[in-house]
Amino acid sequence: MIENFDIDNRLIKLADIVQQQCDAQFKRLEDTAETNQVKVTAAFQRNRVSDAYFAETTGYGYSDRGRELLDEVYADIFRTEDALVRESIASGTAAISLAMASNVRPGDEIIFANGLPYDTLRSTVGITEARGSLAEYGVTHKIIDTKDNKIDYSAVAASLSKKTKMVFVQRSRGYSIKPPVNKEQFETLSTVVKGYNKNIIMFVDNCYGEFVKEQEPTQWGMDMAAGSLIKNPGGGLCKSGGYIVGTKECIDNASARLYAPGLLKEVGATSNKRLMFQGLYMAPYTVKESLKGAVFTALLFEKLGFKSYPKYDELREDIIQLVLFDKSEQLLQFCRGVQAGSPIDSHVTPCPWEMPGYDDKVVMAAGTFVQGASIEFSADAPMRDPYVAYMQGGLTYTQVKLGVLKACDIMIKKGMIDIR
Repeated sequence: MIENFDIDNRLIKLADIVQQQCDAQFKRLEDTAETNQVKVTAAFQRNRVSDAYFAETTGYGYSDRGRELLDEVYADIFRTEDALVRESIASGTAAISLAMASNVRPGDEIIFANGLPYDTLRSTVGITEARGSLAEYGVTHKIIDTKDNKIDYSAVAASLSKKTKMVFVQRSRGYSIKPPVNKEQFETLSTVVKGYNKNIIMFVDNCYGEFVKEQEPTQWGMDMAAGSLIKNPGGGLCKSGGYIVGTKECIDNASARLYAPGLLKEVGATSNKRLMFQGLYMAPYTVKESLKGAVFTALLFEKLGFKSYPKYDELREDIIQLVLFDKSEQLLQFCRGVQAGSPIDSHVTPCPWEMPGYDDKVVMAAGTFVQGASIEFSADAPMRDPYVAYMQGGLTYTQVKLGVLKACDIMIKKGMIDIR
């Protein structure tokens, strides 16, 4: 590693110490991945997946058994009544927006149970003014702030009314320092809301959280979940796509909006079913590798004098690792170092830019095989105080380790890290 990448020898020695200290955490992650791999394999077998179902379909996509089977496997793994898995759903935001918009009507209200949603979702609801937002269709919303970094159940309960159609939870932290939502919070929130009205839809943005735990939020009281296939469940192989899992009514509503009323899931040609199946099969392993990289990063930066969240020995709820910097230039150089340690576009220098859907300029380091695939090793951040790098993904642990060491080495050479 030193010879090929000119990394400071002192940093290599520190990395060896860090890796040894992480052994117990790595073992925990291996155990979770094994449980999830068995679960996924069993779902494939129960649904009799065969290579005959991987064939491309064209036109309307009628009688596409492979497409139907992929939905069934997802529903099996997430323990839901139905699923909608499509490569034409462009992103996690697109999946969430589709699920949200299709299941509310004019006059309905959405409660955001753990604070302001992720930047790109604010346009969907109308928090940020945008053409086609739910606000334009007469759907209102309330934002309930967290209390002590947890869902404020009393405040949520007090906000419920006859207008409430959906309660939304963002599982991951997004661009914030608040911790992700855990199983206990999901279950308690569901009990509170369903105690008021059992017909309120409990909906979770599941991005960055799939296969981190041995169960999913749809087993913890959530009626519907959505996410991206170029994040965790795509296993690093999917070229594009998104998924929605949930009750049959929720999925029927989503498919009617995606295609047309009356058509539901009977149409939709697919060309990458093999990668969608294979990526799902690989997902538990790939998620585990990215989590090992996050644990290593947390402890390495702690030893270098920086704050990082979660701590290396904390239980994980998503694949995101935060590193806090004192200055914007440190943040920028970290992201540039991550890019320099990547297999793709390592020669490119990331610069902050006005990315669509974000209120602040964003710097993104992503030397990925699939554009924007955050299950691959990447780091990004809005250029605002506090200066926090949000690192996630990694197809292999070594990829993350190398990228992070390259980032640290660049910061050492620029005098931003003092290593002894």
